Amino acid sequence: MKVEKAKIDDVKIMHKLINQFANRGEMLPRALSEIYENLRDYFVIRNRYGRVMACVALHISWSDLAEVKALAVDKDKQKKGVGSALVKACVEEARTLGIPHIFCLTYKPDFFKKQGFRQVDKMELPRKIWAECFTCPKFPDCDEVALIYDVKADI
Repeated sequence: MKVEKAKIDDVKIMHKLINQFANRGEMLPRALSEIYENLRDYFVIRNRYGRVMACVALHISWSDLAEVKALAVDKDKQKKGVGSALVKACVEEARTLGIPHIFCLTYKPDFFKKQGFRQVDKMELPRKIWAECFTCPKFPDCDEVALIYDVKADI
């Protein structure tokens, strides 16, 4: 299973994959334009035919914080370590960049806890992250769970 940086030709498949979960209320939707604009944030895993079967983004929020977002794994590939491999790639990227903490807002906190994240109150996260929250259709009644991973502590 090879994790690699996403390419421009992957965007439409990533958009479809992410929004399949969003349509079921399992994650927030992402606009096609948002994925194109933030393509450098994304990692993918492809199937043996080269088609994207999973994706995730690591988005830098500030000098000491980045967000894991848009983690989506094709239903047939779940529970096979694909999501874990993508989260590990995000942790490694944060470590390489010198970012000491990564966080996520999720409807699947148990998955992230298995990856070493710990649950925190959303209000503990810096106000910087709330800039995106203002444009969310669920604001101010967010029902996602906040978790954080201390990259520095894991060295």
